[in-house]
Amino acid sequence: METRTERSEATLGAIVETALDMALAEGLNSLSLGEVAKRAGMSKSGVFSRIGSREALQKAVIDEYGKRFLQDVFVPAMREPRGLPRLNAIMRLSIERVRKVERHTGCLYSAGAFEFDDCDGPLRDLLLEHVLHWRATLRRSVDQAIEVGHLRADTDAEQLVFELDGLLVVLIREARFLRDPRACDLAWAAYERLIRSAAS
Repeated sequence: METRTERSEATLGAIVETALDMALAEGLNSLSLGEVAKRAGMSKSGVFSRIGSREALQKAVIDEYGKRFLQDVFVPAMREPRGLPRLNAIMRLSIERVRKVERHTGCLYSAGAFEFDDCDGPLRDLLLEHVLHWRATLRRSVDQAIEVGHLRADTDAEQLVFELDGLLVVLIREARFLRDPRACDLAWAAYERLIRSAAS
C-alpha cells in the first residue's frame, strides 16, 4: 500500500515535471503556481502547499533538470577510465542527449542563459552554478587527459573547454532552431577534429 509520504512525493514529482515541461517550452519566467496547477490538474493551494513560492518552483525545476543531465551524462561517463575515454564519453553522451531529448524539448541551460543573462538574483545564481559545475567537470576531464598523456602537455585546457562547450551550445541551435538532422553527427565530427589537433 502506498504511504502518505510516497503519495506526497509523487504529487511533488508531478508538479515539478509539469513545471519543467512548461519551462522548457516557454521559459522559466513563464512559470506560475496557478498555471502549473491547471496543467497538473490540481488546485493552486495544493501546488502551493507542496512547493511554496513561485521562486521555489523555478529553483526546483532547475535542480530537476540538473539531476537529469547528471544521470544521463556524468554518471555513466564517470565509469570510464580517466583521460580521453572519459572526455569522449562526456561529449558523446552530451551529444546523444541533444539527439534524444533537447532536440525535442530545448535545453534549460542554453535557454536560461539568454533568459537571465542581464537579470541578477537567486535564479540566475543557481543557473550559473549548474553551468559552472558542468564547465568544471569538462575542465577536470581535459586536465586529466593531459596528465595521463592522451592530450599534448602544451594543450591550452581553458581554450579547449571553451571550444567544447561552445560546440554543444551551437549544437542546440542547429538541432532545435535550424532543425538540421545532421547536427549531432556534425558536432561529433567537430569534436573528433578538435581532439585530433590536441592529441599527443
